Amino acid sequence: MKSSSNYLPSFRLENKKALITGASRGIGKSLAIGLAEAGAEVYIVSRTSKALQEVKEEILGFGLKAIPIVADITKQKDIEHIFSYIKELDILINNAGMNIRAPASKVTDEEWEKLINTNLKSAFKMAQFAGEIMKKKQQGKIITISSVAGHVALNTGIVYGITKAALIQMTKNLALEWAKYNIHVNSIGPWYFSTPLTEKYLKDEAYLQTILDRTPLNRVGKLPEVVGPAVFLSSDASNYITGQTIFVDGGMTIYGF
Repeated sequence: MKSSSNYLPSFRLENKKALITGASRGIGKSLAIGLAEAGAEVYIVSRTSKALQEVKEEILGFGLKAIPIVADITKQKDIEHIFSYIKELDILINNAGMNIRAPASKVTDEEWEKLINTNLKSAFKMAQFAGEIMKKKQQGKIITISSVAGHVALNTGIVYGITKAALIQMTKNLALEWAKYNIHVNSIGPWYFSTPLTEKYLKDEAYLQTILDRTPLNRVGKLPEVVGPAVFLSSDASNYITGQTIFVDGGMTIYGF
């Protein structure tokens, strides 16, 4: 009798090298730990040296592999530094991002440039560099953390929404252009998760209730719930999926408001 069939693909990431940006806290930290638990050797990138070292120690404490790289990915020279160090790469997760909540009429040129550079340009540049490595290997997985704000209109900052919509479109275009290299490009669009960036808003009971009213599952997300889709998209289990955005949103985008 056979002990197994050929129908269950592997979700494991042994012998894979993964790079996660914005990995010092929140979703990025959770993704780094999750991919390491799935078997990957993770390169964790952030501007914050102390926090990055703490994430490294936490991952090493589980007997897993983590290599910290302190870098500001809004700077070309820092991206070049990252990829002068990394010669092999199987998975890139573009997670670094920020928000400035301002009404459209109040957005300054400085805020515009900061959000475009942090959320959009840096992700594109990281994908460019990672793509060159993956093309040589004729395989790779690129995952970008977008947002439901890139799919529906929300009162969370217009420029933030613009950048997240652009990331979703970037995912589609890169998937089309790089399919011939067997590079899969997808994105994950979270709704509200409890992170250092959202905790001050979620402490406001009225604001939290507004979020819950728009979420069919009637709660905010838990960080492991975004790790699962990321591991799936990083693994062989997703080998026939590219150009897609998976909304991890408790059903919020069912309504579209």
